[in-house]
Amino acid sequence: MSIRINDVAPDFTADSTAGELNLHKWIGDSYAILFSHPRDFTPVCTTEFGAVAQLAPEFAKRNTKVMGVSVDTVEEHKKWKRDIEAMAGAPADFPIIDDTSLHVSKLYDMLPAEAYLPENRDAKNTATVRTVFIIGPDKKVRLTMSYPMSVGRNFAEILRALDAIQATDGVPLATPANWVPGQDVIVALSLNDAQAKEKFGEIDIKLPYLRFAKAPKK
Repeated sequence: MSIRINDVAPDFTADSTAGELNLHKWIGDSYAILFSHPRDFTPVCTTEFGAVAQLAPEFAKRNTKVMGVSVDTVEEHKKWKRDIEAMAGAPADFPIIDDTSLHVSKLYDMLPAEAYLPENRDAKNTATVRTVFIIGPDKKVRLTMSYPMSVGRNFAEILRALDAIQATDGVPLATPANWVPGQDVIVALSLNDAQAKEKFGEIDIKLPYLRFAKAPKK
């Protein structure tokens, strides 16, 4: 079964570059981003992990933890981190888990359709695709993305999506296409116009079902 929005993120315990971690305990009261990559010491993955290292202060501002998943060992991860840090010019302090057993990859349906387990596996056959899960403090999945191995992720978009999730979390609001923080948000249809004005102040009614309001400050 694939993991759907609002499913509780499957829990697991795994060894990592930060020691043994249990996902739900590690998340605690934070948001979390769990993302997989095909293999250590591969070019696209190195640029992606470098991007995550550079964005560490932005994730911290948003009370968000980041965890990488790879089919390689912790020892390989630790060696690879040197390349990531040299390329990014920033420390790669987020944990990367050892998923040589493929337990997490299978639990989160991260493997491509043609995955198999030959004796000498490489990034072309047992590698995870580039998946992303944003998980809330309630341990529920808020967003999923999957990219093919040949396409590097846009972490600016992942950060933007995280902002949108946090801006609308627990309130009757949504974000329009291409929304970025600071722009107006959409009032949910669960509120009538009077309720919307009472809750959010003046509203801009474009259509009876499309009403904008200033984003509340959190």
